[in-house]
Amino acid sequence: MNEVIIKRQMEAMTEAGYDALIAISPENFAYTTGFVVPSQPILRWRHAMVVVKANGQSALVAVDMEESTVRNQAPENAEIRVWGEFTDDPMETLAALLSDLGLANARIGVEMDYLPAGDFARLSTLMSDTKFSPAEGLYNRLRQIKTPEEIDLLRRLSRISDQSITDAYGAVGAGSTEMDIASALTRGVYSAGAEHFKLMIVATGERSVFPNVGPTQRVLKESDVCRVEIFSIIGGYHAGVCRTAVVGKPPEHAERIWAHLVECKYRILEMIKPGQSTRAIYEDFIGKLKALDLPPISFVGHGIGLHLHEEPYLGMYSDTPLEAGMVLGIEPLVYETGYGFGLQNKDMVLVTETGSELLSDYSDTDQLLPVS
Repeated sequence: MNEVIIKRQMEAMTEAGYDALIAISPENFAYTTGFVVPSQPILRWRHAMVVVKANGQSALVAVDMEESTVRNQAPENAEIRVWGEFTDDPMETLAALLSDLGLANARIGVEMDYLPAGDFARLSTLMSDTKFSPAEGLYNRLRQIKTPEEIDLLRRLSRISDQSITDAYGAVGAGSTEMDIASALTRGVYSAGAEHFKLMIVATGERSVFPNVGPTQRVLKESDVCRVEIFSIIGGYHAGVCRTAVVGKPPEHAERIWAHLVECKYRILEMIKPGQSTRAIYEDFIGKLKALDLPPISFVGHGIGLHLHEEPYLGMYSDTPLEAGMVLGIEPLVYETGYGFGLQNKDMVLVTETGSELLSDYSDTDQLLPVS
């Protein structure tokens, strides 16, 4: 268990009037315990849960298939209840644990946005005197401010993603395929120390206008714009970086638009600081897009950590003052330039006590990267 995060949860429970919190999603289980149960994100019914009481006492619920992994990762004397995947109802196991922890008549925060409706109905029936309240907002707020350990991990992941993309561009050339880029990128991510990756985007040439497409057998040719993004993962944490490159000579207008996006990047980095309005950053970016008569997007950045996208958003639909310890993915981009290509530069940024720190600092993105 992460003692700093447990303490934060205790303080949040006192403020919200909760007697306990139950982390049920893979993200908040990992946030609370410090480790990932491998099959939980893949098989939703394989519930892994952690209960934290307002006094700091904690206990785990694990499926039998993952019992050995959980016992290996959990503290030596941790309370662990195991349920059989094919023989038991995990809600019955959870209810028995809650009762044994003295929470039969308590007010408990639970992730209503993750727990399936049928499971919640059974839990509510089993514990009819317990008041369950939505806690996803509480978890989301706590996770916005990273601990020093989380920041160190995200800094490492940012450089893994950045270097892996840059090196992948150096391993291909005209005549290579998008799959060749993906192969080099995969090798790079793992050789640099990532445990996993998510949402590999490889979009070249005419496909560079598509936001979230994977690699194909498309062959690279002269003047192709290439957009590559990947989220490297360690311990459930993500660092998303996107780099745009060109094969040989850039197409007409690409360098001019890219220079504008680079200017936007440095303007955003300059504006990021504690107390800054997220909407003000977004509106500044949109103003610069309009100057080029390019189409707007709904956000230019977002929080990142255990999810690919987390609050706060630097966008048009919300306004949050930035705080030191937030980690953001900022992404000045234009998918539809009107010239048959899209451009994107996504970086990982830490909000410091006095401003910002660029975490994805391996490659120089002042110009379009070269494809060798």
